[in-house]
Amino acid sequence: MDVHRRRFHLCLLVKIDILTLFPEICRAPLNESMMKRAQENKIIDLRIHNLRDWTTDKHHIVDDAPFGGGQGMVMKPEPIFAAVEELRNRESRIENRESKIILMSPAGRRFDQQTATQLSQESHLIIICGHYEGIDHRVVEQLVDLEVSIGDYVLTNGAIAAVVLVDAIVRLVPGVLGHEQSAAEDSFSGGLLEAPHYTRPAEFRGWKVPEILLSGNHAEIAAWRQEQAMKRTQKNRPDLLK
Repeated sequence: MDVHRRRFHLCLLVKIDILTLFPEICRAPLNESMMKRAQENKIIDLRIHNLRDWTTDKHHIVDDAPFGGGQGMVMKPEPIFAAVEELRNRESRIENRESKIILMSPAGRRFDQQTATQLSQESHLIIICGHYEGIDHRVVEQLVDLEVSIGDYVLTNGAIAAVVLVDAIVRLVPGVLGHEQSAAEDSFSGGLLEAPHYTRPAEFRGWKVPEILLSGNHAEIAAWRQEQAMKRTQKNRPDLLK
């Protein structure tokens, strides 16, 4: 690889740090398929950390009871601040990268394709995974740039949501997908759901592939797909048409 190409290759590297109490939840799914290839090809640098590594007591305590009473436990601010500041300062010092701090939270902004596209353009992401009844709000007030929720429901912990977030982001980074147009044609990228797809055999159990897809007329196929995308969106996600 010549110097020019090497520099271009290096500038594509996206760094992602995940802070969680359950690193194994993230490691398995993010070490398969496209995520694995993206790391092997040095397009992304994905690092998964155990938040307990930044505790200072012998029992590695990361939570405590909430002030004012209430159910459950709340994640303490000290290890989170220590972890984020160390990771952020390291990237700033070594590679002059700016870090964006994301908190996975059911109270956050609902994640969508537009947000995934924006985050795929960041050079360094630090993702904090919540757990228990929540996280000390001083983390949100003083440290976090963006709170993100992957949907209007509650999960056991934020590590599960972080996997979804990272997968959606990484596949949009140039060089990750085999065909760059694939991401542009995904559902939500153009505001509509994706049109139906078919493959061989042309007839299966008496059900035939639409004739238009076998015609070879690319203009008519494109028009058909646009029409089908509109119908599918109207049926399954009419809210998108508003």
